[in-house]
Amino acid sequence: MISDIDAKGTKKTDRKKTAEQADTSSASFGERLAALRKSRGLNQQQVADEVSRECAILLGREPITNRAVSKWETGDSLPDAQQFICLMRLYGVTDIQFAFRGTPSANDPFLGLNKLGRERANEYIGMLSENPYFSVRPEKERIFRQIPLYDLPASAGRGVFLDGESYTMIDADDSVPEAATFAVRISGDSMAPLFVDGQIVYVHQQPELESGDIGIFLLNGEAYCKKFDQENGIRLISVNPKYAPIVPEAFSDLRIVGRVVG
Repeated sequence: MISDIDAKGTKKTDRKKTAEQADTSSASFGERLAALRKSRGLNQQQVADEVSRECAILLGREPITNRAVSKWETGDSLPDAQQFICLMRLYGVTDIQFAFRGTPSANDPFLGLNKLGRERANEYIGMLSENPYFSVRPEKERIFRQIPLYDLPASAGRGVFLDGESYTMIDADDSVPEAATFAVRISGDSMAPLFVDGQIVYVHQQPELESGDIGIFLLNGEAYCKKFDQENGIRLISVNPKYAPIVPEAFSDLRIVGRVVG
């Protein structure tokens, strides 16, 4: 009869169990981040874009690149708290202790379930959440006011931005920043990944900006969404590095329309 205990005294069944748990019990922090990313079918650039979009818009943070994600996964650096929260949301992690230490927390409702059991439980929860009999439906958002929505391409080059009637009134519910006085639909990818083509941004109309503010500008009658810099002369900077900064000439007609607030 073949023994089920190896030369080191380890049962083969235990050895199999240990192998199944290797990704959560022995992997480094970076390796776990990489495994979570791959399990969601994401590449490092997609993760960088999503973290940049969430942290920059909500917190005014500078965007990150795929190199930052790579360094997190190789252990050369660590994400900060806000970036880590964004990663966990993006990767669908609800039990951080289980994901990174391999042991569920004491109040984990899935305590005692293996990986397959947890997957089945999450599938069932998903089905329940889609059923109106079992799910909690959020209250309909209240409409507090309306603000004008301008399209940059429709306004560019005609010098009528914010002065004419080339806008649409849109509802501004409680998800719109209170400081917003109008909205702009972005055209192009010069502000990616912070803002993408077709995205609506909310703007507070004001005549002055500080260096580092993202604003809406009229330069010689054309509208732009750029980052304002006046450390070494005035420059309008794109977030996307493939676009060179715009440096207004001495006799250019530059007007600050407002600051992007969301």
